[in-house]
Amino acid sequence: MWLSSNPMSFGRGYFVGTTKEREVFGKPAWKQSFCCRLWSSCRPAIHGYRETERLQWGVTSESILRRVRAVAFPEGSPLLGPIHVLDLDKEGYIKPHIDSVKFCGSTIAGLSLLSDSVMRLVPENKSTDWVDMLLSRRSLYILRDDARFKFTHEILKDEESFFSGQKVARHRRISVICRNLPV
Repeated sequence: MWLSSNPMSFGRGYFVGTTKEREVFGKPAWKQSFCCRLWSSCRPAIHGYRETERLQWGVTSESILRRVRAVAFPEGSPLLGPIHVLDLDKEGYIKPHIDSVKFCGSTIAGLSLLSDSVMRLVPENKSTDWVDMLLSRRSLYILRDDARFKFTHEILKDEESFFSGQKVARHRRISVICRNLPV
């Protein structure tokens, strides 16, 4: 388990087990809602991805999402209805960016599935400093407040994916992202 001393961002390893991961993401019904894999400029910050948003989930998935919300958001916090699902190809990556406030509020919580990856946070005004977060397969990460608004975040390309000097092999990665409403 990795846990930052910074309350603005943290990760929690192995939030779901392999059986739950398979139950949630082995369902063909929701897979059909993805569009084709995109490598171009639909979303300039992301390359080699498919995405969808879902309002309805199965019983197992819904219980996991309730746990994510309970850990990430204060009780009664207004949440964005649809859950964002991002399917990143092994060769895909997410460039440094700050999510727009028109899409979500002060907190995002992402469940990382199918692959380990490295997320890099860089202060918006000081690109020579950064913090790398190891997002283990089946882990939960949370970015809130300053980590959301004053730091860029990215998922490193496979060839750049190192943590504490060790190679972190990237494979296809699915991220299930819960967000609160902008205020």
